[in-house]
Amino acid sequence: MIYTCPSCKKENTLDLDFPVESYICKSCSMLSEQGKIIKNVKKPTENVVLEVGQKGKLDGTEYTVVAIVVKKYGNSVFWREYHLRDKNLNEAFLSESNGHWVIMFPKTMPNKEFKFHAEFEGKKYRWYESTPNNIDSATGFFEDKLKFSLATYKEFVNGTEMVSLEQVGTEKTFLWGKHVPKSEIKKAFKPAYMPNYSGIGIVQPYYVNPRQLLNVFVVVALIMSLFQFYNTVSRSNYEVFSDNIRFDSVRSKELISKSFDLSGASAPLNVKLSSNVDNSWANVELSLINENSNEIEYTSQDIEQYHGYESGESWSEGGKEKEFNFCGVAPGKYHFSISAQKQGFEQPAGETFYAPDGKKTFAYTGDGFVDVILPSGEKTAVNLENLQQNDSTTYAELEQAKAFKLKNPNFSTNIPDTDSANPNFAIQAFWKPVSFWNYFIILGIMALLVGLNYWGKYLFDKTKWENSNYSPFNDYTS
Repeated sequence: MIYTCPSCKKENTLDLDFPVESYICKSCSMLSEQGKIIKNVKKPTENVVLEVGQKGKLDGTEYTVVAIVVKKYGNSVFWREYHLRDKNLNEAFLSESNGHWVIMFPKTMPNKEFKFHAEFEGKKYRWYESTPNNIDSATGFFEDKLKFSLATYKEFVNGTEMVSLEQVGTEKTFLWGKHVPKSEIKKAFKPAYMPNYSGIGIVQPYYVNPRQLLNVFVVVALIMSLFQFYNTVSRSNYEVFSDNIRFDSVRSKELISKSFDLSGASAPLNVKLSSNVDNSWANVELSLINENSNEIEYTSQDIEQYHGYESGESWSEGGKEKEFNFCGVAPGKYHFSISAQKQGFEQPAGETFYAPDGKKTFAYTGDGFVDVILPSGEKTAVNLENLQQNDSTTYAELEQAKAFKLKNPNFSTNIPDTDSANPNFAIQAFWKPVSFWNYFIILGIMALLVGLNYWGKYLFDKTKWENSNYSPFNDYTS
């Protein structure tokens, strides 16, 4: 179709052919009706991203932009309407406001009277707003005469769909529309730029469909439950290691335990420590060693128990047992490396030497003295200055202990134990391939995500309806 502007004589072409009642020249912006010059019309420019004659495919249908109209409400609210035609000349309208896009199609007017809602093809649409408006600027080909008088849009919303009743004078136009993602517009028409989002569009969808998310999580929960059931009936938790160990056997050295096998999938290895602490403490250092990969997991655990009376009332804290897990242990062959310490059994501070007969321990304090410790725990501080002259016996014993340590660097002797009521500690290890903790944690996380998603959608919808006088979140009822 070729149309020559009667004002500037410029030819304007369109790759479609339909009856044109009104035309606004893209060169001179002059409105003409049936070849008669009517008036100059403002040219659409601000945030107009498509052009007359531009083509794009939406939902499998190729459309051509035949006209562009910018509507305004008051002095500051504007939105753009792109008039479209397909190859069969069927009409559609692409509306953009604040970066949100809606495609609208002319429909037959429903028989029902509109009040606070509209019903169309079995769906109920809630009244959102009535918007008086008029044309601010326009260009392109129009099948009917352009009406610059005040028009009214009455908009009704249901989720991502809407119906609109446009009335100019006594003439009414009924349209149905739906949200179109910005990405689809960009893909279909490939504009040079796109308007930025501002606020929430009246038919903009929420980011995640709560019902779909719930359905997905229900399916995931059922699958998890089946796996958990299989894991429960096909496997069992069992003890893999148990031993009572004397503190003096792991003093100043490590004990390597017997090996044990863990079979199945990765699971927690539960460890229980116990010791007869009583107003005292014990510490166990434990390394779990994978004999195939030599990977080591280390932990240091304190067992403490204290009690007493204060202000006429008894109190207690701690306990004689400690329980913990090595989490996510892979199947394989393992052993423990164990060392321990307890109150009343501490290694003397500083450099230490032991008499060969085990009757004395010499511990340097670093301040010019050495502590001489007897098996009973009795301690005497001896001045090292002129020790050979002042105490030749102690000097000789110390020199003998130094020489003995030099020849026997790995030798250790009994350090006095002032807490003989607590001579040993116990270790038990349980392999737990059957555990409900992860199962319930994941179920809880999924339930929390669904709840947060529903709450987010509630806030989203509430914000969407803030500009409406008929919000379902107000006391108003339809």
